[in-house]
Amino acid sequence: MDTLTPSLARIRGISALWLLLSLLPAAFASYSIGVGRADSTGPAAEIVFMGYAKMDQKGNGIHLRTFSRAFIIDDGEERFVFVSVDSAMVGHDIRQEVLRKLQSQFGDLYTERNVMISGTHTHSSPGGFMLDILFDLTTFGFVRESFDAIVNGITNSIVRAHNAVVPGRIFIAHGQVLDANINRSPQAYYNNPQSERDKYEHDVDKTLTQMQFIGADDKPLGAINWFAVHPTSMNNTNHLVSSDNVGYASILFEKMMNKDALVGKGSFVAAFASTNLGDVSPNIRGPKCEFTGKNCSDQYTCPGKNEMCFASGPGKDIFESTSIIAHKIYKEAARLWEKGKAAEVVGPVRVIHRYVNMPEQSAEFYNETTKKMEEVRGCVPAMGYSFAAGTIDGPGSFAFEQGTTTPNPFWNAVRNFLAAPTENDIRCHAAKPILLATGRMRLPYQWQPRIISTQVAMIGSVFIAGVPGEFTTMSGRRLREAIKTVVNDAFDDETFVIVAGLCNTYSDYITTPEEYQIQRYEGASTIYGPHTLTIYLKQYQELAQAAVQKRTLSPGPSPPELLQSRLITLVPPVLYDTPKWGFNFGDVTQQPVQKVVSPDDTVTATFVSGHPRNNLMTDNTFLSVERLEDDEVWVSVATDADWNTKFEWTRTSVVLGSSEVTVTWQVPQDVLPGTYRLRHNGYYRYILGGVYPYYGVSNSFQVVVPALNIRRRYYG
Repeated sequence: MDTLTPSLARIRGISALWLLLSLLPAAFASYSIGVGRADSTGPAAEIVFMGYAKMDQKGNGIHLRTFSRAFIIDDGEERFVFVSVDSAMVGHDIRQEVLRKLQSQFGDLYTERNVMISGTHTHSSPGGFMLDILFDLTTFGFVRESFDAIVNGITNSIVRAHNAVVPGRIFIAHGQVLDANINRSPQAYYNNPQSERDKYEHDVDKTLTQMQFIGADDKPLGAINWFAVHPTSMNNTNHLVSSDNVGYASILFEKMMNKDALVGKGSFVAAFASTNLGDVSPNIRGPKCEFTGKNCSDQYTCPGKNEMCFASGPGKDIFESTSIIAHKIYKEAARLWEKGKAAEVVGPVRVIHRYVNMPEQSAEFYNETTKKMEEVRGCVPAMGYSFAAGTIDGPGSFAFEQGTTTPNPFWNAVRNFLAAPTENDIRCHAAKPILLATGRMRLPYQWQPRIISTQVAMIGSVFIAGVPGEFTTMSGRRLREAIKTVVNDAFDDETFVIVAGLCNTYSDYITTPEEYQIQRYEGASTIYGPHTLTIYLKQYQELAQAAVQKRTLSPGPSPPELLQSRLITLVPPVLYDTPKWGFNFGDVTQQPVQKVVSPDDTVTATFVSGHPRNNLMTDNTFLSVERLEDDEVWVSVATDADWNTKFEWTRTSVVLGSSEVTVTWQVPQDVLPGTYRLRHNGYYRYILGGVYPYYGVSNSFQVVVPALNIRRRYYG
């Protein structure tokens, strides 16, 4: 009797299933589909957030837990996995560690060829997981807890999707979301050719694209939504872990589909993934001066040394702004889902992946000035002066300004002390003055990647281009058009091209060559020079052609795995915890003030606590809002993953290792009346060794709901 390897047995099994399904009516199923979700929340306290590069923006609690959401699509011959994870970005070593863990369970079923991992780009999650020095510099080096949390979350979401694979169908729909995003670098955008800009109504993409997954039994399985917006509604003053606007939109969609399930626990999985968001801000009031409220200068500066230029809105604070943007994109996604007029996706699944050494690449570019085609090349990675100026979503430091195209002797001297660019580097990167020659900086290890991941997945007539960075609005539009030009002839029906952002590797920004000349933040952060996009267009056309023609491509050069290096970490471990004098861990030092509350009231309680880093409470919670049921059992109705709760940790004594947490619950409009209490769960580290669990509960209080709210809950 033949003995099959696990992967070969799986392939034969799925092929047999596919043969069976092909004999059934077309309405039954087109693919095998699996969806899964897992908690990816990193350390909630004392770790610098990744995104704003602000070293004093350390976490001190949780507003929204972060999740990884995985989607498996299999046509019987080939399998594709798309993951959207609530993270600032994804690095090569994260992906490789995920693949190693999957290989131990599934052999060669999941590889770098068919697994695409996309970061949502939230700026409010713990950093220290990227390994490239530039990205971990402001987080005080590598943070193993952050790295493991993301890796385990992604891995677990894929495993859960794998275990949930069922026959199903895929549909695609498009909608429009207005008043949810603006272009934060219009000066650069308007440097693109007028004839090109005239093709589009807006200077940012307003389209929301939704891929719907339905079981063969018509059971809703999940959805992926792509909408161009930065998850920066929570600005750099925030210190609570949050998945930001797109993460909250995912929660809203899942709550709609999973009814009364706790956040993160229902079977339906909804992702709001990143796309060409590079120059797109959710802060739709636009940039204003901090104190005067007046318009900023063209360089987005304000008079005086202490007044910064930043954008905000549309709400009165960052929480309300996050909620407004989230509800806008969620409502359009819900409308598309309920409309029922999406186009069905049918056809084969093919995935093409290739590593590319960007400084060694060349491509042809039509020069509008000379009216000639010319060969252009990639550059060794480098960051420009305007990178240090930051953006209107998060201003930078010192006196750097956006739009800087001339160097400064002082900063050049500082740069050269670290690593001097070559004359060829300077010529290659013009009009960018080089502030950091990251490609020449080797100590203690790699500062930015040279070798990046490129990937295209074809699902019928849908092409998902997984790009290793933040494409600007026009860069994304050019990429979609470039792919369409090489694949349209292969399809009778319309071709759909989706740009999936921040996939597999993070290589900062990708602007058009015209935008690059203006040297806004995005252009200064386009690390392979002015023709980074030109090279990518060529690369992704080759990937798409190979998918259509069912050809294989060379895998390309392997990037270095930095996890094997001697990684630097300056984040101290938790040494010990002690309770407040006269108290035990979990004791309540401040009870809820109100005995009776109504919707929109806020209830708080403060507990003696251990350090949140002692246990990340993965797939668990640091807090619960509990309601007393008829059989005298306390049932959790909300956790630290809910919008209406906050978990805030405070160190009360560094020497003694004492701390406390405040649990906050804003009573929601759709609450049920009854008896409630607040609960805190945690772990403390004993000074003589060992980590031990504890919990505490507050006094109970009554929630009274007006009759009108009850009627709305049950009758709409």
